[in-house]
Order: sequence, then structure tokens, then C-alpha cells
Amino acid sequence: MRVLLMFDLPVLTSTNRRDYRKFKKFLITTGFYMLQESVYCKMVLNSTAANTVVKSVKDNAPPNGLVQTLIITEKQFSNMELISGEFETDVINNDQRVIDL
Repeated sequence: MRVLLMFDLPVLTSTNRRDYRKFKKFLITTGFYMLQESVYCKMVLNSTAANTVVKSVKDNAPPNGLVQTLIITEKQFSNMELISGEFETDVINNDQRVIDL
């Protein structure tokens, strides 16, 4: 399973920018990797783990802005179609990522 996280956070004030940096650091340290700017993904073993991840995101989300999550299966994720650009090859993007952690 995968937890997709999308966010749009304000960066108008110094407090907003600090919240943005803190949230991004939280995502990276908890195992999310960037799919696109402001779109992150994390592999999890099952729906229980996915719900735990979503709860953790809720607890650490900044007070302002928009943060959304979507839980999808590996089959759904593998059906994603690449229209332009290239896949990143420096990121382990399969079951090995869950096992190695």
C-alpha cells in the first residue's frame, strides 16, 4: 500500500516558512519521498500502518494551508501512467523499501 500526501502551504510570513520547512523535514524523516513538488509518497505494509501514518501526518500538519492524503494499493499505484518526464532511479520504489527500513 501507499500513502500519497499532497500539500499546499502558504509561505508569506516567516512563521509560514518555518512551518513549511518543519513539515517537509517531518515527511522526509518519517520515510516519505517526493514524487513531485508538494506531492510525497510512503510505502506501508497494510491499512493499519497506513492509518497510523495518516494520524501522524494529522498530528504534525501545520495549522495553515491544505494537506491531503490518499491511501492506494500497489496495483493502483502501478497503473499510474507517465506522460512526460522520467522516473527517478535513485529512489528505491518497490517492496524492498519497506523491508530495508
